[in-house]
Amino acid sequence: MPNSVVLLTVHADRIDADLQIPLNELQAAFGHAVNDSSAGLVARLGPQLTAYLLRHIHPRSASGRNWAVLAGTLAVHETQNAVNGTYRELTAQLQLVPPTGEAVRHFVFQYDVVLHQVMTHKILVSVRQDWARGQLAEQQPTQVGVIELDIVNNRIAPLTINLEQGSVWRGFRAMVELGMRHISEGTDHLLFLLVLLLPAPLLVKGSRAQRSGWGRFGGMRYSLKRLLLIITAFTIGHSITLLVGAMGWVRLPAQPVEILIALSILVSAVHALRPLFPGREAWVAAGFGLVHGLAFAGTLANLRLDAAPMALSILGFNLGIELMQVGIIALVIPWLILLSQTTVYPVVRITGAFVAGVAALAWVFERVSGQTNGITTLVAQLANRAPWLLATLAIIAVATWFRGRLRPSATMDDE
Repeated sequence: MPNSVVLLTVHADRIDADLQIPLNELQAAFGHAVNDSSAGLVARLGPQLTAYLLRHIHPRSASGRNWAVLAGTLAVHETQNAVNGTYRELTAQLQLVPPTGEAVRHFVFQYDVVLHQVMTHKILVSVRQDWARGQLAEQQPTQVGVIELDIVNNRIAPLTINLEQGSVWRGFRAMVELGMRHISEGTDHLLFLLVLLLPAPLLVKGSRAQRSGWGRFGGMRYSLKRLLLIITAFTIGHSITLLVGAMGWVRLPAQPVEILIALSILVSAVHALRPLFPGREAWVAAGFGLVHGLAFAGTLANLRLDAAPMALSILGFNLGIELMQVGIIALVIPWLILLSQTTVYPVVRITGAFVAGVAALAWVFERVSGQTNGITTLVAQLANRAPWLLATLAIIAVATWFRGRLRPSATMDDE
């Protein structure tokens, strides 16, 4: 039969516990029909269920002092696993608060929900998040023990939990790594920036009033200045909304934010084909950076950290984003600058803009409809081969640049 699960989130002054209890097992222990008619279960029996849980959960310190147990939200969900198939479970949120002066990382967990009646039942206890040890909710939970009947002694032994001591540095480092991983896996974020950088080394054809297209290479100083402005503006934009979003000051639903990110790529792709806002790329990067920052903030908000860890996490996460972003751009930009001085760059620019535009439209469709499509799957596969794509770009850049340098010499020899 399905087991119960207890997921612990460790804070500096308390532990949040999320319980997952299968209803078919709970029904036998609770004495009420909770699995036969689970519709409206919380509304019908919420207070009784809460009282039942509190009677059977008793954490205490090693010194024997009892912890406070505060009940939170109850809900019913349908879940499944490979062994048991589909079944319904009660989820409950609790707060376990130690007495003043007692350690939060060392305690005895006395828990016999369901198990006091259903002797074959087991409770799997795991740590889902422990910021001070660098363990985040995005990772696989770490199991710390199993509560079950001791058949030999015919008793339910409490579980002694001793968590390794953490540190601020481990939590901060984990957030830097999370930021780096987030941007390396965020193909849409990088694609927006890279496509916006495609025309950055180029001058604009025509007068200020009548722009006719992208022209020749504008020089090293011109190119580096524009590239730096765009990257800095994007960083400022997403840093602002990362802060306000992670702190909960601004919240937007995830779907419209993700759609706007896809549209930002489409706008950048059109601009790479023909100037839409020449000279104002930095402002556009900053504006769309605000949107991208809201997506970054959602990752931090889901961690539900306290104020002090959240402040450090915002700093570390943003630092990780910037380190990975600057690293990837530093690998790509030299080849774009080299290519922009050759005759093949229009082909590279137009091809890149076209591919990005198609990917953006596919992402818009996917995020509006909720249906995956072959194009987004292909983009994900190409992103996994990014090192090979970068190597190909480098070879093309070096080969065409040397070819352009050698051609005048060959012409002079012929003369």
